[in-house]
Amino acid sequence: MNRREARELLFTLVFEYDFKKNEDYSAVYAEALLNRDEIEDDEFVKNNFEGIIVNLEEIDKNIADHASGWRLSRLSRVSLAAMRVAVYEILYCDDIPVNVSINEAIELVKKYDEGKTPKFVNGVLNSVAKSRSGENG
Repeated sequence: MNRREARELLFTLVFEYDFKKNEDYSAVYAEALLNRDEIEDDEFVKNNFEGIIVNLEEIDKNIADHASGWRLSRLSRVSLAAMRVAVYEILYCDDIPVNVSINEAIELVKKYDEGKTPKFVNGVLNSVAKSRSGENG
């Protein structure tokens, strides 16, 4: 599986976890492997899924801080899942270029969400990235 396919799988797991927050993330991952034929066990997906869920509070805080007047509860679950993946990569994955994380999230919302969502997601993620680079610069 290439990185784009792995990221899309990761996005679907994060989206699914949003409906199963009372379950352990490893159980959600194991259930997906068992029940969905298109899923193969992948270290990138497994490690990043764990990282996203473990750091979900900080990731969501970053999204909320940069979503200009939007509460997380008002965002579509699709957009939120895509942004969670991208913000995790921006904050914790130094080996993934920020522009790749942002572009992949935009492509996911273009594919699975509607309307002006890609522009909104782009704005939020660019704001997160700029604030992050400001911390390091």
